[in-house]
Amino acid sequence: MTQLPLRAQLASALGRSAATLSRMTGRGDGSVIGGRVGLMLEPDLLRQLARDRKLALVSATNGKTTTTRLITSALLELGEVATNAFGANMPAGHVSALSQHKAAPYGVLEVDEKYLPEVLETTGASVVCLMNLSRDQMDRAAEIWLLAQKWRRALSGKPTHVIANCDDPLVTWGASTAAKVTWVSGGQRWKEDSWCCPECGGPLDRKDADWACRECTFHRPEPQWILDDDAVIDPRGHRWLLDIQLPGLANRSNAAMALAVAEAFGLAVNSALPRLREVTSVAGRYTTVEREGRQARLLLAKNPAGWLEAFDVSDPQQSIILSVNAQGPDGRDTSWLWDVDYRILRGRPVFVTGERRLDLALRLDVADVPFTLCGTFNEALAMQPPGRLDVIANYTAFQQIRSEFGRAV
Repeated sequence: MTQLPLRAQLASALGRSAATLSRMTGRGDGSVIGGRVGLMLEPDLLRQLARDRKLALVSATNGKTTTTRLITSALLELGEVATNAFGANMPAGHVSALSQHKAAPYGVLEVDEKYLPEVLETTGASVVCLMNLSRDQMDRAAEIWLLAQKWRRALSGKPTHVIANCDDPLVTWGASTAAKVTWVSGGQRWKEDSWCCPECGGPLDRKDADWACRECTFHRPEPQWILDDDAVIDPRGHRWLLDIQLPGLANRSNAAMALAVAEAFGLAVNSALPRLREVTSVAGRYTTVEREGRQARLLLAKNPAGWLEAFDVSDPQQSIILSVNAQGPDGRDTSWLWDVDYRILRGRPVFVTGERRLDLALRLDVADVPFTLCGTFNEALAMQPPGRLDVIANYTAFQQIRSEFGRAV
């Protein structure tokens, strides 16, 4: 790799020092502060750190962190990979990740949906992975059609190779201006944000995974990769069993996307797939933690689509703790709770906690789901009998719970 200019070297080194100090003092994992310090000293640091690397950018409403981890695991077969493993998905986090792995020829960066155009322009990434778009943090990210429109503009005229989920009409529309697109049929369980054509506004006709606009020519492209329940079919028609350790259909979709990205890097499926099987948890997601005979599995759900997937993974025979906050990273608006169908929880012991537990309690009451209101997560956990249970929390509530267990990963 080309050596960085002296100013960039100094900025990168000071950023790494700040990150190390943050970790040593217990203030955080250093994945943001290091990048902020570096960018303060050299505003063009991200561009300079990205130069001469083959980068993949991963963006979506749900599954970014997991898919980033899966792609990174696969690409380790080729060599060292720089990545923002803890989900710091804005430019400061990207600078920190690339600074920590100065010599890595490859990089896989999770990117916030809103920041994707800026990061793509700055890094010149050769591969972009786009998986889904649904309502999330409306007070910050605004209407998701606007995000898809920004993606279209950012990709237009770029030589970037896009790996995109063609089952999501908004993702398809956002990706369709790219020079090269590999379409993956990764599934779309949550359809409430894509009943209308993003091209003309007309109604979309749907049949199974297929969709097409009733009033214009916009339709689902033919996929090269197809998720078929517990397997993926590659562009040559070969079927590969996705016997990964991460649970649920959503993670098999993430794995299918990861395999398509790996092939864009020149890595064959038979080399990438064993690497995907090594991933057991992602930044605390799906981790089981234990306290006084209680085994709690931690599930993250940040928006209606995410809750739908979390319910799919959770065990209906076990009690469940739900925790919701509304801090800045969550989005201040909790009206999205009314878009989640909580009736699936009927018949299970449900315990509600978090800073916005009353908002969630009202939603459950309207859905006729009996629950127990708890002041803290520890109180809710102490009420459980010995054995297994599930915990579903949104972002900051999830991080608080992880901290209770020493940030298990």
